[in-house]
Amino acid sequence: MSQLIAVIGGDARYLELIRQLKQLPDTTIILVGFDKLEQGFMELNEMELDELDQSKLDAVVLPITGTDAKGNIETVFSDKVINLNKDWFHKLKKSSIVFTGITNDYLSQSANETGITLIPLLERDDVAIYNSIPTAEGAIMMAFEQTDHTIHSSNVLVTGFGRVGNTVANKFSALGANVSVCARSIRDLARITEMGLRAIPLEKLSENTHNCDVLINTIPSPIVKKEAIQNLPVNAIIIDLASKPGGTDFEFADKRGIKAILARSLPGIVAPRTAGKILADVITQILEEEREAL
Repeated sequence: MSQLIAVIGGDARYLELIRQLKQLPDTTIILVGFDKLEQGFMELNEMELDELDQSKLDAVVLPITGTDAKGNIETVFSDKVINLNKDWFHKLKKSSIVFTGITNDYLSQSANETGITLIPLLERDDVAIYNSIPTAEGAIMMAFEQTDHTIHSSNVLVTGFGRVGNTVANKFSALGANVSVCARSIRDLARITEMGLRAIPLEKLSENTHNCDVLINTIPSPIVKKEAIQNLPVNAIIIDLASKPGGTDFEFADKRGIKAILARSLPGIVAPRTAGKILADVITQILEEEREAL
């Protein structure tokens, strides 16, 4: 059974995603929003949005950012405006799957109204865990660039022990850093201790930043507040890996003279090829499961 997939917009990581999807058997890929791309490997159907017959699509791959609140798509390889209005979604087959990085009220409502399946890839555990690897490597790269000392023997404090925090703590520890991790749950604190790291209850963060060289936040809520920043050494840095707007009081950090960086979308920046392969692998698995279910 053949399948038709439209990739609408996307950044550098989508080049690898397209390469991978192109290899799927009995699959036709259509690109929308890639008219400025000059890469011979494509050799795929490129068309304008109004030329696309969405009633024949089995799957749609939207950018990591999805759409804005009005259905507009952010494109990297095109200057043309691409808008997916509500009527566009209504013309999709009920069996269509729409992949996006993140969703919003507009996308979620459009999916609910039309009965199509919407899959926000970055909310999946598998994608998040795979992405935590290039995210951690990106944090390591930033620590190298922004400090004047080795990671080995430096004091690194990680806030949060979720999918990203776990990997970040593990990778910095492997480089010889003295890693402490702040977490809320007793279970996480026990696992942190079992890993040979220093476990700190999150409510005691501000009491443990006085000798911190690198503070890495992974919690997407106000965590690194004035009290914690106040106690940091003047040469410390903060790397905030949480989704926008992060969990750091950037204004106070600036007043204090502490360098604080909101490092978003590191997988797509430091390892776009790997990030694209991660997305393609998960999309491929989901499409294969759907085909087997038919």
